[in-house]
Amino acid sequence: MTQMKERDVITPEEAGTLAGLFRERVRRSGDAEAYRYHNPDSGSWESLSWNQMALRIARWQAALRREDLEAGDRVALMLRNAPEWVQFDIAASGLGLVMVPLYTQDRAENIAYILQNAGVKLLLIGDDEHWDLLKPVRGELGFLLRILSVRRCRDPGHEPRLRCLEDWLGPETDADPAEAVQVAPLDPDTLATIVYTSGTTGRPKGVMLSHVNILWNAHASQRMAAVYPDDLFLSFLPLSHTFERTVGYYLSMMCGAAVAYNRSIPELAEDLLAIRPTVLISVPRIFERVYNRIQAQLEEKSPVARALFNSAVTVGWRRFEYRQGRTGWSPALLAWPLLDALVARKVMQKLGGRMRLAISGGAALPPRVSRLFVGLGLNLLQGYGLTETSPVLCASTLEDNVPDSAGLPLPDVEVRLGAGDELLVRSPGVMLGYWDNPEATAAMIDDDGWLHTGDKVRMDARDRVWITGRCKEIIVLSNGEKVPPGDMEMAISMDPLFDQVMVLGDGHPFLTALIVVNPDQAQLELKRLNVDPDTPGVLNTEPFKSLAEARVREQIKTFPGYAQIHGITCYREAWTIESGLLTPTLKLRRDKVAAEAAGDIDRMYAGH
Repeated sequence: MTQMKERDVITPEEAGTLAGLFRERVRRSGDAEAYRYHNPDSGSWESLSWNQMALRIARWQAALRREDLEAGDRVALMLRNAPEWVQFDIAASGLGLVMVPLYTQDRAENIAYILQNAGVKLLLIGDDEHWDLLKPVRGELGFLLRILSVRRCRDPGHEPRLRCLEDWLGPETDADPAEAVQVAPLDPDTLATIVYTSGTTGRPKGVMLSHVNILWNAHASQRMAAVYPDDLFLSFLPLSHTFERTVGYYLSMMCGAAVAYNRSIPELAEDLLAIRPTVLISVPRIFERVYNRIQAQLEEKSPVARALFNSAVTVGWRRFEYRQGRTGWSPALLAWPLLDALVARKVMQKLGGRMRLAISGGAALPPRVSRLFVGLGLNLLQGYGLTETSPVLCASTLEDNVPDSAGLPLPDVEVRLGAGDELLVRSPGVMLGYWDNPEATAAMIDDDGWLHTGDKVRMDARDRVWITGRCKEIIVLSNGEKVPPGDMEMAISMDPLFDQVMVLGDGHPFLTALIVVNPDQAQLELKRLNVDPDTPGVLNTEPFKSLAEARVREQIKTFPGYAQIHGITCYREAWTIESGLLTPTLKLRRDKVAAEAAGDIDRMYAGH
């Protein structure tokens, strides 16, 4: 790991707007690497400097000016993470247009609703995959003036509005890169983007965020975790996700760091080795998958190898707690250099070997998962926030890291407890409101400016936050006992056999669970049980079901007696975004999962 350069942070005041942030970065760091991406045509990784990005963005702006667009008009993009995402975003922002990001794996009817609700005039897509996705709703998109595709679509379907980017962009410019990008003189409080929340029920709501909302949040976030010009981010969370957009995109630009774009989630492990990033922004599910894979591999190892690995985690955790000042020195710490060489360093090499900082957000990271990675030497920090707060509200720091918490409030974030221990917040990042939905805005932000997060929390004397559940996601059993399903689902999914879990029981006398099994682990267990895996319904017959039930009980044995699972149904097919059972941010659409599994649920509660 090279020595970090002196920090070079652009303040919100110096930036003014999001496009102003980019232009200031070009002026400061023009020749430095800005973005790295894998070119599918050449099969190699290629880089773009800030100057090169500026000249490309200027071409986008020239083309956008030829369209019938005015400042304040909405434009949308449905694109995988790539330099073109940034180019379109900054080009549009610099002309005063309002960006509406879309998830590439969202459902067609959801996309059509968002485009119509926001009154979008121009849409950018990636390629045939996205054009085909829109096929069922193309007839509902008559309000769009222009549709652009980064790569040429093979079957445009006689659509005159559809243009390929290379035909639309026009000639290159020979302007000075530092002055090439137009930056409209906007008030920082002007609307910059509308981000539609992927609600687990009902239609999504458009969160309106201003330029200063996002710039303040990125700047406050980097005060909690320093980023340097020598840093290299590996970006794989969708840029449509506000966490990735603020922290993995605008924050890195604010600090002058480079960003490499992952080819795809299945290729993430390869890209970590190829890119060797120093910073990784992630959601808990990625760490959980790696954790489960490690646990499954350990099962195949010798008792000595398992003991050595567990010792590395235990001693590494003790070392972490000692460095944090929460425990005293122990002779066991003398073993760390050997355990680091034999175990920890090998795991870190699989993350590229240069990982300086990993940040997890979007949901709580299970303590056992964070303990493993922290114990093996990864600087893993957690953050917490909402799309409606731009998004980060709380974060841990390297010097003050309590892994089972959501961290401390960012500078200038006010927090307090509301009714039922709901977390209420005020900050410069709080949204302007919901697009064309004043009733929802009033329900979210009270007359005193406090935003109601909907999360139940506890706080210590320093206002460090622990999330304890959702105010509304509570199962109320017929005996009146209340159970937060998220805690149980997280506990059960820590077993490598279980990939996805949904706990049920509202209005019933006991809890049950729907479980998607890990196919590799299920195959292994069926082999051990000497059961034909192709037997119809084998996952819900003896002896596999008894094994699965026993492992569920083991995972939740510390929960109260009324919070035990008394029936499960197992599935092979995962709940996905494409099937409509997950939101684009990978949250369960509980009502839809329950509707699809209605027959199985009825059977589990039959006779009770």
